[in-house]
Amino acid sequence: MLAIKLQRVGKKHQPSYRLVVAEKKSKMAGPPIEDLGSYNATTKQGSFNKERILYWTGVGARPTVTMHNLLVKNGIISAPAKAVKMNKPKPKEAAPEEKPKAEAVAEAPKEEVTEEAKVEKKPEAELVVEEKPAETESPKVEEN
Repeated sequence: MLAIKLQRVGKKHQPSYRLVVAEKKSKMAGPPIEDLGSYNATTKQGSFNKERILYWTGVGARPTVTMHNLLVKNGIISAPAKAVKMNKPKPKEAAPEEKPKAEAVAEAPKEEVTEEAKVEKKPEAELVVEEKPAETESPKVEEN
């Protein structure tokens, strides 16, 4: 399927485009079938080959949504503008408001920590006392 689309040719931060007829799924840098004009996005000026654009649309080439809106804006095609669908970023989960550390420390009641509380708070792995195997004593023989 043929498409009339924009092919970027500008420098970094200076977008400039060529209007081309190419396969719908072809790569942007691939060779186009025909060059139909140019469009400078910074100055919003363009030059369009109206006869060739109307020929390709008559043959069955469909302009992309952005290209369609550009052609409608310049009066080459008489049709209503199409809505451009863009993916909206997913809203981040609302995190509870975090208080600064200074306020959190001031609001927290201070507890007296005793040694017993310290022992109780330790994980069980630390409370287990390692038992050493009892050393086998050799029987004592009394010599007379």
